[in-house]
Amino acid sequence: MNLKYEIILYWSNEDEAFIAEVPELPGCVAHGSTQESALQKRQRSDSTLD
Repeated sequence: MNLKYEIILYWSNEDEAFIAEVPELPGCVAHGSTQESALQKRQRSDSTLD
């Protein structure tokens, strides 16, 4: 199954990290020190959705 979801990427001052969040899936969030690392961590979690 190949699902497509919107990912919102933003900087969190509180966490001092970039956050990659999927609004359609509450609690589906990843963080990283760079935008790329946050997105990679978020994409790796896709395997749990299949």
